[in-house]
Amino acid sequence: MHLSIFWRLVLTCLVIIVAMAGVNIYALVQLRQLTGLSTEMALSHYPAVDGAKHLQGSLFAQLNSEKKFWATKDPAFLANFSEEVEVFHTQVQRLRTQDTMPEGLAILQDLGRVFQDRRSQAQQALAQAQEGAKSASPEYERRRDVLMDRLEALIARYIEVHEARIGSGVTESHARAAKAESATEQLVLAALVFGIGLAAIASYSILYPLRRLQAHIKQIGQGHFGTPLKVSAPPELRDLVETVNWMGEKLQELDDMKAEFLAHVSHELRTPMASIQEGTHLLLDEIPGPLKPDQRTTLLIMAESSRRLIHLISTILDLSKMEAGMMEYRIVPTELRRIAEMSVKKVQLLADAKHVQVFVEHPDERLWVKADGPRIEQVLDNLLSNALKFSPEGSSVKIQVVPDAKNGTVEVAVSDSGPGIAPEDLPHLFERFYQGKNKPKHPIASSGLGLALAKKVVEAHQGRIWIESEPGKGTRVRFILRMTKPGGAS
Repeated sequence: MHLSIFWRLVLTCLVIIVAMAGVNIYALVQLRQLTGLSTEMALSHYPAVDGAKHLQGSLFAQLNSEKKFWATKDPAFLANFSEEVEVFHTQVQRLRTQDTMPEGLAILQDLGRVFQDRRSQAQQALAQAQEGAKSASPEYERRRDVLMDRLEALIARYIEVHEARIGSGVTESHARAAKAESATEQLVLAALVFGIGLAAIASYSILYPLRRLQAHIKQIGQGHFGTPLKVSAPPELRDLVETVNWMGEKLQELDDMKAEFLAHVSHELRTPMASIQEGTHLLLDEIPGPLKPDQRTTLLIMAESSRRLIHLISTILDLSKMEAGMMEYRIVPTELRRIAEMSVKKVQLLADAKHVQVFVEHPDERLWVKADGPRIEQVLDNLLSNALKFSPEGSSVKIQVVPDAKNGTVEVAVSDSGPGIAPEDLPHLFERFYQGKNKPKHPIASSGLGLALAKKVVEAHQGRIWIESEPGKGTRVRFILRMTKPGGAS
C-alpha cells in the first residue's frame, strides 16, 4: 500500500508522539510509586514512631505518679496514675488500628498483654495502699520493675521496626528514583533516535523519488528520452512521474520523427548534390570548353560548397545510422600513426592557407589499436577541422599519441591555441547542432555535428572522449582507444 505524502507525515508525527507519550507514562508511573512510598511513610510509619514515643512518656509518667502516691498517699497522684493508664491503653488501641505491619501488630499485641499484667498488679497494690498499707512490698516492686523493663523493651522494639522500615523506604525510594531517572534518560534518548530515524525514513521516501525524478528530467534535457523512470513513490509523486514519462515518450517520438526526416532528406539530397559536384568538376577540367578566370573562381566556390554540403549530408546519415544501431564497424588491428598522418594531409591545404602549423607527436614504435580505421580517421578529421577553424593565424595545432602499456590503452589528444570554450558550454559540446552560448565576434561556419559523431564513434569502440578547455588558453580534445597487436591478439 502506497501512502500519500500527507498520511506519511501524519503517521510519522503520530508515532513520534506515541513514543514520547510512552516515555512520559513510564515517568509518571515511577513518580506515583515514589509518591506511594512517601505517603506510606508519612501516614503510617512516622505516626507509629511518634505514638510509640508518647507511650514511653506515658509509661514513665505512670511510674512517677505511682511512686509519688506511695510516698505521699495523695489521691491526686492516684488520679494521675489512673489517667496515664487510660491514655496508655487508648494509645495502644489506636496504634493497633493504624498499623498495617504484621510484625508491628504482633509487638502491640504483646505490649497490650504485658501492660494488662502491669495494670492488674498496680491496681491490686494500690487497693492495698488504700486499705492501710504504708508502702509497696519488695516483691511487688520487683515484678513491677520486670514488667516495666519488658514494656520499655517492646516499645523500643516497635520504634526500631518502624524506623527500620522508614530507612529501607528511603533507601528504596532513592534507588527507584535513580533507576527511574536512568531509565527515563535512556527512553528519551531512544525515543529521540527513533523519532529522528522515522523522520529520516519518511523524508527519504519523499525526497528519493524527487531526486530520481530530477535526474530523469536532466537526462531528458540532455536528449535521452527513451528510458522511462521506474520508482516507487507516493500517489502525488507517482502521478508526476507518469506525466514526466509521458512527456519523455512524446519527446522521443518527436526526436525519432526528426531523425527520420533528416535521414530521409539527407538521402534524397545526396544523389543530386553528387551530380552537381561531378558536373562542377567536369567544368573545372574544361571538358565542355575553356574557362575564363572569373568563371573558374565561381566554379571553385561551387565545388567547395558542394563538398561541404555532401560532407554534412554524410555526417547526418552516419549519425542517424549510429542512433538507430545500424552502423556497422569493421574492428581490426589498425596502425594509429598512419591514420593520424593521413588526417593531417587532408587538412594541410587549409592549414597552409591560415599559416597554421600542424604536427604529430608519437612514440617511435608503431602503435596498433582495435578500431575501424576509416571511422577513427573520420573522428580525427572532425577534430582537426574544428581546431583549424578556431586557431588564429600563425599558431599551431598538435596531435599527441600517448600509449599506456599498464592499462593497455592509447590516448589521442588534439589541441589548439584558439580562444577556448566557456565552462558553461563544455557539458553540451557533444550534443547535435550545439554551437555554444557565447558566440565569437566573427562567427565560424560549423554544423555542430562533428563532435557528436566523434563521440558516437569513440564510444562504439568502447573508448572515452572528453574536452579540456579554458577561455583564452586554447582547447584540447582527448579520446582513448584499446591497444592490440598486429596479429589481432589484444
